[in-house]
This record gives sequence, structure tokens and C-alpha cells, in this order.
Amino acid sequence: MKLQQESNAELNNVTAYGRDYVEVNKERFTHSLLLFPQGPVLPWPVGGFETLRPADFDLLAQASPELVLFGTGERLRFGHPRLFAALSAQRIGVETMDLSAACRTFNILVSEGRRAAAALLIAPV
Repeated sequence: MKLQQESNAELNNVTAYGRDYVEVNKERFTHSLLLFPQGPVLPWPVGGFETLRPADFDLLAQASPELVLFGTGERLRFGHPRLFAALSAQRIGVETMDLSAACRTFNILVSEGRRAAAALLIAPV
């Protein structure tokens, strides 16, 4: 699905997504990634949903967003609360949703000036 890009060039914006990719500012990524309102898109070196560990969310906790959108891929799956313990300890909210909902929600929150981050699982084909 292609999305309309916002006019603020300083902000990261999801411009398209599909089952096996996310496009940020018209650059396509086919690997899992961490996304913040500004700055580079970071690769998220995780094996997949089943292999997630609490340490996989450490970089998000260090960035101190107000909210993390956890995009679990093509379908919605809920992670064990221990995965998000470091985020919860810092009073950082976590919303779990499928990849497409996480992409759309990220754009909305960033356009509102919110300090949202996204951890997006992208399944290889």
C-alpha cells in the first residue's frame, strides 16, 4: 500500500509497505527495522517473532520515546510482557499491532509531533 508523504522533510514517514517490506521516505527496507521520528532508519537484527528477547528492545528504551509501536508482521501477535519490561520500567507505552497498522499509526503520531518509535518485524519472503 502506498501512503501520502507529509511535507515535513525532516521527519521520517512511512511512504509504502507490504508483507515483506517497508518504505521510509521512499527508501525500501526488506529487513526488520527500528524507526524514530527523525534520524536514520536502523536495522533491527532479530530472527523473527519467536526468537525475540528483552535485549532486542534495549535501543528503544535508550531513545526514551513516549510510545513504541510494535509491528508484529502480517498478523497480530502479542509478545510476553517480559519483552517490554525495560520500556515499562521507564513508563514508555507499547502498542502491539500488525505491520500495516503500525506503519499507519506511526505516520499519524509523528505528524502530531509525538515522540513515537516503531519496532517493525518484516518477514522475508
